[in-house]
Amino acid sequence: MDDPLKLENQVCFALVTAARNVVSLYRPVLEPLGLTHPQYLVMLALWEKTPRSLGALAAELAMEPATLSPLVKRLETQGRVVRRRRAEDERVLDIDLTDAGKALRAEAIRVPGLIMQRVGVDEADLVALRDGLAPFAAPTRD
Repeated sequence: MDDPLKLENQVCFALVTAARNVVSLYRPVLEPLGLTHPQYLVMLALWEKTPRSLGALAAELAMEPATLSPLVKRLETQGRVVRRRRAEDERVLDIDLTDAGKALRAEAIRVPGLIMQRVGVDEADLVALRDGLAPFAAPTRD
């Protein structure tokens, strides 16, 4: 590395730029589904397991509940999720899929393949990239 402070040598810059570009790649693919990229992430988590509390969902998505709440409300307005207070503890807000939310999964199943096609990589390349980013996704060590 010729200059450790050169912008193009910064991992943080490469990651931020790549993240912004990834979201741009997803936009036209998700638009026909009526989802934004953050909403897509919420739906992915809910397709894995429902119902979930807002807090548990926020933790899995590495988001603040206050940031996640408006996304969930929009998904509820779209008829894809339902929010309910837990009967045994009304402080807990559970999020569950509606039938329409469950059905959307069948359409969304094409998204990963379309993204791979747009980027020009195969599944093995994406798995290697994801696994290579794991140290950056882990909680920081002090």
